[in-house]
Amino acid sequence: MDGRRRNPYELTDETPVYVISIAAQLSGLHPQTLRQYDRLGLVSPDRTAGRGRRYSARDIELLRTVQQLSQDDGINLAGIKRIIELENQVAALQQRVAELTAAVDGAAAAMQQREAQVHASYRRDLVPYQDVQQTSALVVWRPKRPKD
Repeated sequence: MDGRRRNPYELTDETPVYVISIAAQLSGLHPQTLRQYDRLGLVSPDRTAGRGRRYSARDIELLRTVQQLSQDDGINLAGIKRIIELENQVAALQQRVAELTAAVDGAAAAMQQREAQVHASYRRDLVPYQDVQQTSALVVWRPKRPKD
């Protein structure tokens, strides 16, 4: 979350507000189809204390997607369930990648800051080392022989 408090009365796409009859109308499906999708785990709405189903706007969109995959694309319900699972997994992985990217960016910024602190602490009276160019000269050293 972004640190702000959420208004408890604010409606989002995930707020469960629609009873099954309204969700059926909004999705263009029969209520019994919604119950079947819930039993199969395709679209699982939230439940009230009395176990009544409450669908969110996101659930309605998912119901429409399931219907489209089933009717237009000819995918069976087991295949649709697998597609939904994989899409959820991809979304979770994308979220994790975003979190890890933010963590790496933060670590890189901290490292650059620390590096700048180290450079700022250098003594100014030191002369920077410069690499001497190598030559092809050959130096021969001969130890002195002891005189007998």
